[in-house]
Amino acid sequence: MAQPTEDERAELERRRGELRDRYLSPVAERPPSTARGIHHAALICADPERTIEFYQGLLGFPLVELVENRDYPGSSHFFFDLGNSTLLGFFDFPGLGLQAGTEALGTVQHIAISVDPERHAELRARLDEAGISYGGPDQGIEESLYFRDPDGIQIELLSDDLMYFGGQWLDGR
Repeated sequence: MAQPTEDERAELERRRGELRDRYLSPVAERPPSTARGIHHAALICADPERTIEFYQGLLGFPLVELVENRDYPGSSHFFFDLGNSTLLGFFDFPGLGLQAGTEALGTVQHIAISVDPERHAELRARLDEAGISYGGPDQGIEESLYFRDPDGIQIELLSDDLMYFGGQWLDGR
């Protein structure tokens, strides 16, 4: 993928500035959200057991439900607890012959999951032991570990707190 030129980057930054000025209200002026949070993200996997071994066995996110998908007979629908009353859900769709996804408009680029700094270090060691390569620290982003699950879904384990990004609290704390 070609990177933007310096002139294109300057234009993109100018455009981001316009969008910030137009839409980003100061914290004190922002209305409360109409949502309570993400209940679950629903992703697709090829093999439920392999997915359970990865998310529960390797990453330590407990499996909390496993049922038949109510919309597609024979398909499994299962959930992992990500803490803070948030779930990560998966479907398998046996018999559909689905292909691996690609990064494209309208797809999920990655799922960022916040973990305590101590847990972050432990999970980094577990990824090392499992031979799973990751990015982040090697690009100067020590708080992030970017890697792919068995189906190619990009996961970020982030040692930052929720609502903290780029060195600042997004909720005005």
